[in-house]
Amino acid sequence: MTPKAAFSGGVAVITGAGSGIGEGLARCAAALGMKVVLADIATDRIERVAAEIRAAGGIALPVPTDVTDRHALERLADAAHDHFGDVRLLVNNAGIETIGYTWDIPAETWDKALAINLSGVIHGARIFASRMLKAGKPAYIANVASVGALGMMPTQAPYMLTKHAVLSLTECLYLEMQLQEHPVHVSAVLPGLVATRIFEDAAADRASDFVERQRKIMKDMLAQGGLTPVEAGAIILEGIAAEQFWVSTHPQVTAHMAKARAAYLAELSTPMLAAEARSILGGD
Repeated sequence: MTPKAAFSGGVAVITGAGSGIGEGLARCAAALGMKVVLADIATDRIERVAAEIRAAGGIALPVPTDVTDRHALERLADAAHDHFGDVRLLVNNAGIETIGYTWDIPAETWDKALAINLSGVIHGARIFASRMLKAGKPAYIANVASVGALGMMPTQAPYMLTKHAVLSLTECLYLEMQLQEHPVHVSAVLPGLVATRIFEDAAADRASDFVERQRKIMKDMLAQGGLTPVEAGAIILEGIAAEQFWVSTHPQVTAHMAKARAAYLAELSTPMLAAEARSILGGD
């Protein structure tokens, strides 16, 4: 099904919609004729995006939301339903990066990353899935993981492990929906390089020169070689509308990483930093 056929006239709820992929998804969804509910802890960002969507003739409702608070997610679901009715599309997109060695990252930063990247997705999926199933209408849930869910990287442990967990959650949710008479379609979104603020906003706790160097390398890679958020949003919505489980902005990269991951697990290989990555990142 085309995105227009699947989504036009429906209601979309997108977390982390104040910037990056979330903003791109919101703009694309609005352009398809969806009523878009923008959720983000950054009130100023979602109000700006909502105003620009409205100025372009779209319909948008900003709802300040802290995804680490499951009660805030309940309120988000209530606001979406009260303003627009049943939700057709939920994208659990909110996420943060954290740069640092595992032992240097403070407990508070670990807790924040786990709460936003994982608990926010769990409770978002749980709350909206229940309502979607009760409505009994065609609906979609997409959880944004990352190509990082298929790999490993030093100094990015909170991000990498939460994205692995989001993928696992999404696989289980997909299987659970197979047991339902009127299932909600579920997709795992694995973006590759997209030019977002994620490394600009990333916390660097007690950063060493190595960590700062890695942050700059990753930030420059996104800026120079990444898709724009709107380009990524259009690709992602196309995959969701087609009811794909695996939705990637860079299918060839994802396929390559999936094959490498499968071989690594099949052979019970020891974790190893690729020579190319080691030469780029160096070390302390």
